[in-house]
Amino acid sequence: MSGETSPSLTPRRCDGGIVLTVRLTPKSATDEVKGVESFDGASVLVARVRALPEAGRANQALEKLIAKWLGVPASTVSVAHGGRSRLKQVKVEGDADELARLVAGKLSQL
Repeated sequence: MSGETSPSLTPRRCDGGIVLTVRLTPKSATDEVKGVESFDGASVLVARVRALPEAGRANQALEKLIAKWLGVPASTVSVAHGGRSRLKQVKVEGDADELARLVAGKLSQL
């Protein structure tokens, strides 16, 4: 992601918020949002968490990480699909337009 042109990520709007496609790497050295990459022809957000992928711990860590990254309450972030997969659909509840602007602003800082 450094020194290369990264693909752009457009959050998908849904009832009551947005959905982000996230490629999660558990058992990492740090909890972080790395950027955007192309995965199977789609742009996905790349995230890493320290938690192990057992008993939903990595999903919970991802929800907390996304909430902190966006500055929204943790209760508004949930893994909607892909609970047992590395590729997840993460729903963020709230005003879709405001959340989309927030995501775009955060991505521009990476």
